[in-house]
Amino acid sequence: MNKYFIFYLAVLFLFVAACSSQTDDTSGLFDRVAKLEIQRNDYTLGKRLTDKQKETAHRNAVEAASPGTYKFKDNDLYVVIDKATDRILIIYEHYASVTRGKIRELVGDLFFVFGEPTVFAHDKTIYWAYDADGKISEKKYKEAKDQKKVPNFLATVKLNSSHKIMDSTDPVKDGDVYYIISSEPLLKLMEQRDQ
Repeated sequence: MNKYFIFYLAVLFLFVAACSSQTDDTSGLFDRVAKLEIQRNDYTLGKRLTDKQKETAHRNAVEAASPGTYKFKDNDLYVVIDKATDRILIIYEHYASVTRGKIRELVGDLFFVFGEPTVFAHDKTIYWAYDADGKISEKKYKEAKDQKKVPNFLATVKLNSSHKIMDSTDPVKDGDVYYIISSEPLLKLMEQRDQ
């Protein structure tokens, strides 16, 4: 056999093995995130779209923000999908110039769905954080922070309001509010894959 041919086969084998390993890493991380069952309106972070959801995606497509993804809107909900796998990367809603009542309604709805938050920061931001075992309690988060350990977040739900959520004395009448459901480790892996 020609030594160049053997070299070519060796390089090809290494390339295929590297691609296969990355696919396994990606698939495994998607599965770990999906297992958390972080859901909004029948869309679960990390899960593959159903055929019905794909139809909705094609009918309601909007411009995607990054390469390797597509995005659609289902009523007020935006969903960002990985093109290669049809799995859900991001779920979010954004409301501009809404009343304090609408903001409180959204906050109440998220509390009902996700329970007590992990962190309530600066009276304007709420986090529900998840590790591989599920939602991280406020107590567990504070203990880790006190021990100067950074918790390993697998996924988060973050709500951010332009004014204080619980303070009725805040003079701002209307405000902006959004929440975003995502997995930073998954987004980083996607970014590395698409480079």
